[in-house]
Amino acid sequence: MEGIISFGNKKSYEEFKKQIPGPVLPLFDSIREFCFSLGDKMMEDVRMHRVVFCKSMAFRWFADVEPEREGVIVKIQKGRKEPIQIIHVKIDQEISEITQTIKEAFEEIR
Repeated sequence: MEGIISFGNKKSYEEFKKQIPGPVLPLFDSIREFCFSLGDKMMEDVRMHRVVFCKSMAFRWFADVEPEREGVIVKIQKGRKEPIQIIHVKIDQEISEITQTIKEAFEEIR
């Protein structure tokens, strides 16, 4: 998949998703797919316990997605000087409730 970046011996997404609880995986994948749909400049950084989505090589992150037992924690950053917004998404929630906020963050992050 395009837009994937890795530094050193970081996990691949395939390795990372093994630690996501089964019921949470479709939700996590939906959020991930939405982030990839935002454009060519989107990059993914798979970390130990979460996946961070960044804009371009300037590596300004706009979404930090971490699986939980019953859902996903999404931290959204629209700018370095703005407070980080934390949203808890449960398994039964539609991601449409947060996609607009993620899209705005992607567009606004510099």
